[in-house]
Amino acid sequence: MKQANIAFPIMAIFTAPWFLAEVRGYSKLYDATEEGPGAWYNWLQFPLFVCFTDFCIYWIHRGLHHKSIYKTLHKPHHKWIMPTPFASHAFHPMDGYAQGLPYHIFPFIFPLQKFAYVALFIFVNIWTVLIHDGEYAHNSPIINGAACHTMHHLYFNYNYGQFTTLWDRMGGSYRKPNDELFQKELKMCQSEWAKQAKAVDKMVEEVEGEDDRKYEPDMEPKKVR
Repeated sequence: MKQANIAFPIMAIFTAPWFLAEVRGYSKLYDATEEGPGAWYNWLQFPLFVCFTDFCIYWIHRGLHHKSIYKTLHKPHHKWIMPTPFASHAFHPMDGYAQGLPYHIFPFIFPLQKFAYVALFIFVNIWTVLIHDGEYAHNSPIINGAACHTMHHLYFNYNYGQFTTLWDRMGGSYRKPNDELFQKELKMCQSEWAKQAKAVDKMVEEVEGEDDRKYEPDMEPKKVR
């Protein structure tokens, strides 16, 4: 929570010029249907937005894993081994800004109705929380859900996509979620957690050469009467 709240105002400052340019008429944002391509586009703009941003974020996210910049920008987000809703926005400010750029570039290339823009902005933020919430509701081979993103945090070089698995499949970086993630009796099993922690430790050594993570001492449990 602390990391996210530190990043928010900094990301907002760098993002503000994009918003200003958009509302000042430099983008292709429009108000009424008559000002856009047509009524048919009212529906097409949604999948077009998802496809465009999914493609861009895949490559930005994959680029953030390059050894030359990973430790500086993307590593703070990956210290959350098992994603949580609080970790969904816990980025280095420039990391979060970079991954948010496609959402603002889109209306400079494609027409976008203003109310649709607001709706998509809300959707993107909710989606970001959902893929970090650890609730594995489905095992879709198409949708990049919470299970897929958990595999990214556990095994690092897989599942960079935001909404779909398309670009991961085309880029050779797709990894099917482990079956045990969908088994309730194993999801909270200590042995399973130990297995996941071991996989992460191995990944950290391969990527960084050393493990410089620091852990707070265990807090004494409160006595329950």
